[in-house]
Amino acid sequence: MLSFTRTLRLPVNLGSPCASGSSLRNLSFSSPVLARRTRPVIEEDFTDDDFLELLTETPEVADSPSSGHLMLREQRQILHYLRLIEHEMPKLVAYRKPFIPPTSATPLIVRSLDYQGEPHLATIKRVVVVAVDHLPLQTPQAIHKFKLLAGPRWTPNPPTDAGVAKGEPWGNGYIKISCEYLPRPEMNLKWASDTLDKLVAEANDPKDTFKTVPLDLRHVYAKARKAKKGDHLHGRVLNRPTIKDFPTEWLPGRN
Repeated sequence: MLSFTRTLRLPVNLGSPCASGSSLRNLSFSSPVLARRTRPVIEEDFTDDDFLELLTETPEVADSPSSGHLMLREQRQILHYLRLIEHEMPKLVAYRKPFIPPTSATPLIVRSLDYQGEPHLATIKRVVVVAVDHLPLQTPQAIHKFKLLAGPRWTPNPPTDAGVAKGEPWGNGYIKISCEYLPRPEMNLKWASDTLDKLVAEANDPKDTFKTVPLDLRHVYAKARKAKKGDHLHGRVLNRPTIKDFPTEWLPGRN
């Protein structure tokens, strides 16, 4: 803060008005009111020529704003993937394999998740889906016991994310086992496969067939009720009508 000094000239002896002499005492003090500027600094220091020079001169540092840098980064990222498509994708032809439909010897459907090389916790998860009819279950009692042992992992219809075609027959349903607790994807897949083998071996054990124990379908009806499509009514949850159930005599030209 600037300070301004004001000087007062007072007599040396204030108590005796009759005192003679011409000696005076100087007193000074500063005031914020006097230090306040009455005009802006830019108006005091700059003239019209200075303003014109500021508007016309070229800045020393020529740089774009933050939004411009974001646009450039996005363009560089797009160019990176375009270069991969142009130069690296043709090399994948060497790994091309003919499609072979799955057979009864390979009934397992293994599902994995990938984020194109980016690290993610879900990439170590492995899911195994298989139809109960494709498993080496020896008797109907073994199939019933297998469903009881599977619990909520068994469903009469194939899971929506299993990759099973809609026209596939349901049969005795499907079982879905997933694992993501181990540090490696191969370890999670091995655990799911070993668990499935243990279930099959236990279901084929004739010591106890659990034939008097009814099948628990509460998880099936709860899922159908949550979907709000009416599948939980009139037994549709186990036998949902499809196009195959359409009466052939209703088709034109079938009379």
